[in-house]
Amino acid sequence: MSANQLGSSGSAYLQSAAHQPIHWHAWGPEPFAAAHAADRPVLLDIGAVWCHWCHVMDGESYEDPALAGFLNEHFVCVKVDRDERPDVDARYQRAVQLLTQQGGWPLTAFLTPEGEVFYGGTYFPPDGKYGRPGFRTVLESVLETWRARRGQVNAQALAIRRVLEENLDEAGGGELSAAILDRAVDGMLRVFDPVHGGFGRQPKFPHPAALALLLARWHDGGRPEIRTVVERTLDGMAGGGMHDQLGGGFHRYSVDAEWIVPHFEKMSYDNSELLRIYLDGYAVFGTERYAEVARGIVRWVREVLADPEGGYGASQDADVGLDDDGDYFTWTRDEAALALTPEELDVAGAYYDIGTAGEMHHDPARNVLYAAAPLAAVATRLGYEPPVAEALLRSAEDKLRARRAERTAPFVDRTRYTGWNTMMAAAMLRAGAVLDDAWARGHALRTLERIRAENAEPDAVAHTPGGVSGLLEDQVQTAAAALDAHEATGDVAWLDWAVALMERVWREYRDADRGGLFDRARASGGEGLLGSRVKSVEDAPTPSANGVAAVVCGRLAELTGEQVWRERTAELLRAFAGRTAELGLHAATYLLALDRHLHAPTHYVVVGAKDDAVADRMHRLALAAYAPRRTVQRLSAEEVGARALPAALAAMVNRNAGAAGYACVGTSCSAPAGTEEAWRTTLSTTTAGVRLVTPYT
Repeated sequence: MSANQLGSSGSAYLQSAAHQPIHWHAWGPEPFAAAHAADRPVLLDIGAVWCHWCHVMDGESYEDPALAGFLNEHFVCVKVDRDERPDVDARYQRAVQLLTQQGGWPLTAFLTPEGEVFYGGTYFPPDGKYGRPGFRTVLESVLETWRARRGQVNAQALAIRRVLEENLDEAGGGELSAAILDRAVDGMLRVFDPVHGGFGRQPKFPHPAALALLLARWHDGGRPEIRTVVERTLDGMAGGGMHDQLGGGFHRYSVDAEWIVPHFEKMSYDNSELLRIYLDGYAVFGTERYAEVARGIVRWVREVLADPEGGYGASQDADVGLDDDGDYFTWTRDEAALALTPEELDVAGAYYDIGTAGEMHHDPARNVLYAAAPLAAVATRLGYEPPVAEALLRSAEDKLRARRAERTAPFVDRTRYTGWNTMMAAAMLRAGAVLDDAWARGHALRTLERIRAENAEPDAVAHTPGGVSGLLEDQVQTAAAALDAHEATGDVAWLDWAVALMERVWREYRDADRGGLFDRARASGGEGLLGSRVKSVEDAPTPSANGVAAVVCGRLAELTGEQVWRERTAELLRAFAGRTAELGLHAATYLLALDRHLHAPTHYVVVGAKDDAVADRMHRLALAAYAPRRTVQRLSAEEVGARALPAALAAMVNRNAGAAGYACVGTSCSAPAGTEEAWRTTLSTTTAGVRLVTPYT
């Protein structure tokens, strides 16, 4: 049997296991052929470089020479990075969930040489603890079953496959109506936590797409309880320990209902979507705290994830070592005292609850920083004037941030996953507009230009540069970001790229019989369960690719004027309309697409010469405004008539009028605006009284 093959992998997770005595294989046909030849079961380990319990299981079990010897003798071992191969993970996660009613990472599955699952679980300790069987015991039991009860193994694998095939397709047809949205919103309100914000109890995940939907529905209907849900959730997350109060950005989720103690890994995809919702919250409500949170995310991305040439890393680990649990991000009272003056410690200790008794189970002295009380209340209690308390807190934050920078920082996975990169680029384009951040805008465009240049095919993108191709999420997220780039620049080449990507998606991923899009192109093939067709509408953990595709098709209908895109939107939405009741807030991206399809879009069109400074400023004002279902176009006089516009707008636009702004909600249009001030008034009117953020002067 061959030795460990992971050293040459491009995956940071697989490279981290290259030193292990296990004869690991990467995913591919070779390990399954080896299992056939040796008549051995396959051990499949799926994890990620940011996953704490994956590293724990590696250290406890896979680095144990005795256990490695047992595995090497009796199993063929395959290790998969779930970020590198989300298609493999999606299928085997679902299979193990059907078998055990649990999932997550590390995923530990036992397969036949054909790649069929017959047993599995998640984390197994080396000896029985945490109420879980010991890993060596599990291995011996699996091996005994494999040898003595092969018929039972094959029957179990066949039964799992049959049920799996029924569950991998989430399509459920239905008619489209506003009642679907109303029921979904009511369902979100029922699971809202009125004390701390968020949905459900614990653990708490952020659900930014659900917040985006609620914001849109509040904007249209003005129900005050919906606004309460959005603001209380944004406030709760912003003040909690899930938000990195010093470094900016958000950890993956909170283990408690109060948003205090997180799982400390930071994911690119979480932060891109949270950046967008905080930017929208700021644009709508004008809450400066939301802008501060957004600036913090941008700062963290710029300092930690961004590649100067364009692109973003995938994640930052939670820990530095196996006995660590977010120690880089947490503080003891003594550590804080060494960095701060007594006065700074008084204020920061009270505001961030830095006490002698912390929140971390592995080290009760360690404190997660979170806003335990309003700063005004802290100032009153300690006898400081509010400006003095503010200055002391900011000084303390600067010193704690500097002291934290002296610690060994958790590993950053710099892999540039295309779908996640384009999600972040789209969020950064929004930040460029709302926050007037030239770096965010420029880096986002460099990222998209780099992705376009690195992919030889004009209508498809790979998951990583030179990596696996044919994954739906990468195609639709890239198309969505290309449309954002088109709106931000006025360059029609970005629109053409989005059209080309989505035309190919429709040819190669569409289920012509039941509707919806499969997660892999028809010709992609593969080992094990990869032949199974997955068609998902659930946001888990990234926005549903089918939901994003429906949003993109709706935007293409508005930007191109071609009816075929509206027809495709409707087909996609009808394919899943019967499933929304059971998925609820987990289908929020789909619901955003439905909201766009059913309700009138808002069109902002700015016309002026390409070098017209007034037109450029009006364009930026339109990009910074919030309106659901918004489309922004920047046209030169020469492009008027050559570019698609809604009929009502086309009848108004005057190519000879100089710089002018035009706004329509559906077929209701405002008078043309020929000055910046008039355009501000128009934007305020078309946002239905919502506060307009106008950072440009």
